[in-house]
Amino acid sequence: MVQQSVWQNAARPNSARQNAARHTTGKPPPGATGPEAPAMIFSMELLLNALIAGILLGGIYVAVTVGISISFGILDIVNIAHPAFIILGSYIAYTMNARFGVDPILIAIVMMPAFYVLGALVYEVYYHSFERRGTDALGGLAFFFGLLFITEVALVLTFGVDYRSVEAAYIGPTWRIGYLDFPLRMVVPCVVGLLMLVALQIFLSRTFTGRAIMAVSQDQLALRLMAADPIRIKRVAFGLSIATTSLAGAALIIIQPIEPSIGREYIGRVFAIAVLGGLGSLPGTVIGAMLLGIVESLTSTFYGPSWAPAVAFGLLLITLAVRPAGILGRR
Repeated sequence: MVQQSVWQNAARPNSARQNAARHTTGKPPPGATGPEAPAMIFSMELLLNALIAGILLGGIYVAVTVGISISFGILDIVNIAHPAFIILGSYIAYTMNARFGVDPILIAIVMMPAFYVLGALVYEVYYHSFERRGTDALGGLAFFFGLLFITEVALVLTFGVDYRSVEAAYIGPTWRIGYLDFPLRMVVPCVVGLLMLVALQIFLSRTFTGRAIMAVSQDQLALRLMAADPIRIKRVAFGLSIATTSLAGAALIIIQPIEPSIGREYIGRVFAIAVLGGLGSLPGTVIGAMLLGIVESLTSTFYGPSWAPAVAFGLLLITLAVRPAGILGRR
């Protein structure tokens, strides 16, 4: 889970943090001066900053989930190892940033073709070992679990278990507009995640290959009649899903320090967002990610971070009870 209590508290203006402290202790916080009237924790200032933090967190969730929306939502491949590829992207960004001082976002963009090739190779192994034989359900799940743990162990052996972070000009500064705070270390990954999703949506909706990817899980015979090889289309789609993890990894290490096993915390979250928004719907992914981010931020701000996962997944269950296909899923 993103270390919300750290960055949310840092993003609050002083008066909001004082109100929060007063609510907890019943006394004015250290450093507060002058007579102050009793303040409620549910102040408008704190609420607006929590909403902003939730929207920014939602944009980051878009970055880490868009690949799952392709592999799981469109291709019906349960890629449990997706967060492991994200952490791999984080460590590549860390290595290049620590050695050469290159911006992590720039590193991620340069590395996306390599991640695409890696994804295509993984799909080839998956197809020939499981999908072609019709054992892609349980066998494929075990395959991706294996990839998850192999990647994690390799990272532990290479980097150890210490937390790693990156440096960039936008890590630290905060834009302040009145009482509203916009931490740049959250704004930049949020914008990057949304731009990546927009680019993918344009590709999927306006190119022949993109439309073939959207159709591959529905009618492979029709694709063959159009001279499109479904296996090649799936390989391209899965390669794209892994390519997104390069940028997602850079976004993740910008907002928080990472260590090899931290990807496990995102397994349930990325699948929940994909299902909440509607399988195969990229606009639905944005809505699901924003909803989850806002709910987690409000819960963490007013009730504590320990309640955030329970409330967020409770929202998922309620939504699926009303709309089993997700918010923008096909009925």
